[in-house]
Amino acid sequence: MSDEPAVCARVSLDAVRHNTALLRHRAGHAGVMAVVKADGYGHGAVPVARAALEAGATWLGTATIEEALRLRAAGIGAPVLSWLNGPGADWESAITQGVDLSAGDTALLAEVRRAAARGGVTARVHLKADTGLGRGGCPLAEWPALVDAALKGEADGTLHVAGLWTHLGASDDPREPLGRAQLDLFRDAVRFAGRAGVRNAVRHAANSAAALALPDARFDLVRPGIALYGLWPDDPLTADELRPAMTVRARLAQVKRVPAGQGVSYGHTYRTARPGSLAVVPLGYADGVPRAAGNTVPVWVSGARHRIAGRVCMDQFVLDVGDAPVAAGDEVVLFGPGRDGEPTLADWVRRLGTITNEIVVRIGARVPRVYTDGP
Repeated sequence: MSDEPAVCARVSLDAVRHNTALLRHRAGHAGVMAVVKADGYGHGAVPVARAALEAGATWLGTATIEEALRLRAAGIGAPVLSWLNGPGADWESAITQGVDLSAGDTALLAEVRRAAARGGVTARVHLKADTGLGRGGCPLAEWPALVDAALKGEADGTLHVAGLWTHLGASDDPREPLGRAQLDLFRDAVRFAGRAGVRNAVRHAANSAAALALPDARFDLVRPGIALYGLWPDDPLTADELRPAMTVRARLAQVKRVPAGQGVSYGHTYRTARPGSLAVVPLGYADGVPRAAGNTVPVWVSGARHRIAGRVCMDQFVLDVGDAPVAAGDEVVLFGPGRDGEPTLADWVRRLGTITNEIVVRIGARVPRVYTDGP
């Protein structure tokens, strides 16, 4: 620990491997696409991708082409799907680097075909159906036209329809009717594509929640994102057997005695109730600590929880540690797996009214990631 930076996010790659293996087991016959968008949900896309592939994932998923190309630049040759690219994207680089692309409308598909023709390489495309989430994807009324355009691309050699997919809007509760209705619509879309002539396309719909809780959604491939990192959107502890991979820690920058009634941080929204010590933690909202965590969220110092006192600043926040025996240089754990009593992300999301995804992806670039392979 002495070799670690004063501030860091420890990322357990063993936890990533464990979670991937668990998801692989739960997926049954389906393959696993490890979603490493947003720099691996803040954990580091390249190390996470490698760990997930070691543990049985066979695909990787990114939002943007740029994210996919960073994996290729790191020497990762596994199948990669990039699904969130608009007009004018760098299609040629993606196609020549063997990155699969998503298309949810005929105009975008036409761009991909032109780029493939210029490069003389067949583009691998996954046609996305909007089955009810109302985000990206092809409205079902326009699905026949998209399938027809894709088949024309197959006929002229510019395209290969490698996948058919959708994204679910409510899948963590198997009783939720929206998810069931979306799956029915997706099956209809798949059947239509098959009758039209699409052959051997990989079918995928399941995100983390569906991969674990909705067997009917698994098809040929599941796309776990947040579960790969041992978390669940609202409460990571509801996902049995998953192991949180990230622990955010720092060392106290200063500890000083103050009298009762001392105002703390901007606006003095907190005042000390009695004489005691204030401790300064060198992390702030520039590092991803939500400003709303002030006077709300607990952290762990020297075997005890202490709530953040006053407003979170750009680079630091303060703890009222009272008479606790703490000193500058002592370790502070903002959140971790919870095995030693430290707060978990569940503690944070309950108090902040957010989701785990938002917190981990916001841990900033000036917080170094330190990778561990041990338990």
